[in-house]
Amino acid sequence: MVLHPKAKVRVAGQEVTFCCKASGTPVPKKYYWYHNGTMLEKKVHRYGSRLTLRGLAPEQAGTYHCKASTEAGAIKSAPAQLTVLAQGQQSCKPEPEPSLVELPSECPQDAAGSRYYNVGRCPPTPCAGGPGDRSGCGAEAGRCCGVRRMEMREIPCAGSLLPVKVVAECGCGPCAQPRVLVQGRVTAADTGEPLRFGQIFLGGRKVGFTGYKGSFTIEVPPDTQRLVVRFVDRQQRFVDAVKVLPFNRRGGAVYQEVKMLRKKEPVELDGNRSNAIPLGEASGREPVGELVLPAGAFLRPSGEVFKGTVKASVTFLDPRDMATAGAASSDLSFADAEGEIVPLRTYGMFAVDFREGESGAALQTGPVEVRMDTGQVWMPEHLQKMKLWSLNPETGLWEEEGVLRPAGGSRGKREERTFLVGNLEIRERRLFNLDVPEDRRCFVKVRAYSNEKFNPYEQLEGVVISLINLEPQPGYPANPRAWGRFDSVVTGPNGACLPAFCDSQRPDAYSAYVTATLGGEELEAVASSPKLNPNAVGVSQPYLGKLGYRRLDHDDPNLKKTAFQINVAKPDPNNVDETNGPIYPYRSLEECEEAPVSANHLRFYRVEVDKYEYNVVPFKESDLTSWTGDYLSWWPNPQEFRACFIKVQIEGPQEYMVRSRNVGGSHPRTRGQLYGLRDTRSVRDMLLENTSGACVEFKCSGMLFDQSLVDRTLVSIIPQGSCQRTAINSLLREYLNRHPPVAENNHTAAFTMLAPVDPLGHNYGIYTVTDQNPRLAKEIAIGRCFDGTSDGFSREMKADTGTAVTFTCQERPAGRESFFQRLLTAPAEA
Repeated sequence: MVLHPKAKVRVAGQEVTFCCKASGTPVPKKYYWYHNGTMLEKKVHRYGSRLTLRGLAPEQAGTYHCKASTEAGAIKSAPAQLTVLAQGQQSCKPEPEPSLVELPSECPQDAAGSRYYNVGRCPPTPCAGGPGDRSGCGAEAGRCCGVRRMEMREIPCAGSLLPVKVVAECGCGPCAQPRVLVQGRVTAADTGEPLRFGQIFLGGRKVGFTGYKGSFTIEVPPDTQRLVVRFVDRQQRFVDAVKVLPFNRRGGAVYQEVKMLRKKEPVELDGNRSNAIPLGEASGREPVGELVLPAGAFLRPSGEVFKGTVKASVTFLDPRDMATAGAASSDLSFADAEGEIVPLRTYGMFAVDFREGESGAALQTGPVEVRMDTGQVWMPEHLQKMKLWSLNPETGLWEEEGVLRPAGGSRGKREERTFLVGNLEIRERRLFNLDVPEDRRCFVKVRAYSNEKFNPYEQLEGVVISLINLEPQPGYPANPRAWGRFDSVVTGPNGACLPAFCDSQRPDAYSAYVTATLGGEELEAVASSPKLNPNAVGVSQPYLGKLGYRRLDHDDPNLKKTAFQINVAKPDPNNVDETNGPIYPYRSLEECEEAPVSANHLRFYRVEVDKYEYNVVPFKESDLTSWTGDYLSWWPNPQEFRACFIKVQIEGPQEYMVRSRNVGGSHPRTRGQLYGLRDTRSVRDMLLENTSGACVEFKCSGMLFDQSLVDRTLVSIIPQGSCQRTAINSLLREYLNRHPPVAENNHTAAFTMLAPVDPLGHNYGIYTVTDQNPRLAKEIAIGRCFDGTSDGFSREMKADTGTAVTFTCQERPAGRESFFQRLLTAPAEA
């Protein structure tokens, strides 16, 4: 399906047009349209790939999808929602919805000490189209609800007034068209070696190469529903990786770590003789099966039988090895006879590479046999459903090659074993799968939060949640026997719903292993020991007990805290305790996606100790549609985010909070006005005594949102406590002197600069990174600032390298807080 129908909003009496388009061999010419799952009569509506509805009535609202079919198969489109408004009904209410931001710690707003302030938001929902709108088959932007007017407010805060802009009115305007990107790195699954200059394909089209460190950036084409990407190693050391990568439809970049499977070393075979190659020998276990190649099976592309020496490499991905899940290709889905994309459960994949011994030319095969050991099929009902599949590298869907049936006899030394046997021919496709379709399906509701408070308005969007289906050993839910499937979904404003296999009879028949990452950073799951807290986990008892929630470190505190495992127990519709999530039956996807935040769900959160950010113009980094064009916006351009950090060294007995205060410095519209604040606690240097360092974000200088004039931000760096500025990097001081005007620095407890417009190197102590993802730009810049690494995931501070400014700090003189702090940290002999 290459064109999917789009969501529409119309007023009763107007008309609407939905379009879809499928490609295939042969070219699909039959199209069928469905309203809320019921097929519309072709004679009445006279549709083809385009459906037009005139004189709309309220009862025609709902979901619409199309199905294209040929004698070769069928495929369904994604559903599109049609909203039909009554005459005079508004699709975008002028009153903004509530949206809370956290104020600085010195700004309590009420007697209870709350620091949250309502700044409002406009939901980016579609607006009603006008009578003269085009058909809707092209890529027009359409109209969406957005900010029409903002007002400046001043909030009393520690004896001064803190400015904040709030949404005063919403209205319809052109929909934002943010760039949708997928970024990441491709590395070997076994050694972590990067795939250097590997080819990248979208469908059958080459779109670029990976970088020297295996990095890549892919711009997601408009109207994409499944992003199928193929990574090819030109040196042929790795099996092609075909991945279905999740992306954030609301814009920005999602970061992905892609693992490639190293090809197995080839063995030499005699083409004149029958040969058998084992499939899977993980950890000395019995093979899952074998590939039997009869004499004369190898063919040149011309069809001529090749009888010489063959170099054969058969790489088996064994699901009995838990570490292989990340290297598996595609997302284990196929299109059924109705065109619906449905899941498979794998017993193993294998990639084949046959070449002539002397020339190295690629060989094909005639009919060969795949034999599978029935003893490796742990669910008896799967023996009747086992099939052989090959991967279509353009669609990322598995297509049936044949059925595996019980063998008539046994073979030689394996007489005690019985086999399922299937046949295939190896032509262009080289990746195969031993799978069964699985219809016991559910959805798991997961949300991600910015901190451990789990406030509904502090949910994170753009987080990649990954779920691996596990089959546990009987009686040992925490010790999985194998994995069977994996899926990844990106969180939206209401979390994410992940497909998973489930069972209504045995709660532990299927279990799931769940992780979450944001910009490559692993988020933390809620603890399950020493005591399980249902309020923290997000699932009420007794259902939580049935799910058997366990964080990875449940039994071993040395293990990571970034994953949890649950039994995917299908909810009992007759038990009221199980009808409120977090597991939803397969037919209840809409209920899962629209569940209120008060419903049961599983949680991840970011661990950010002593770090705080405040923007005068509110902006959620995980939702690019929340950006507002304003002179005081922290990020001037929503298509490109430049993060700037300054490195501060502190010589003193403890760690300190360091603030950057950022105001307009040279632009006539912003001079003297606040952009925002950033607070960061310094990190102890591992090598230098009495030394800590902080990487503090400041607002970069540069063009403001209207792209007419540059502003050199006036940045003040202010540590808390009794601190005196003792040194400024000579290179930075010289640079700032060469680029007037020079900021006054007559306050020895702070450092002030008109931030440089040019991107400086680490020797100045200034670090800048540009990216399409604000979170990723920050992570990379922080990593370089901390220890010179190119990514943002190493956190060992080296305060003596590339420091911009140094402060010497004493503990605060007398005061209750200071006294108790000294008392608590006093040495034993004191």
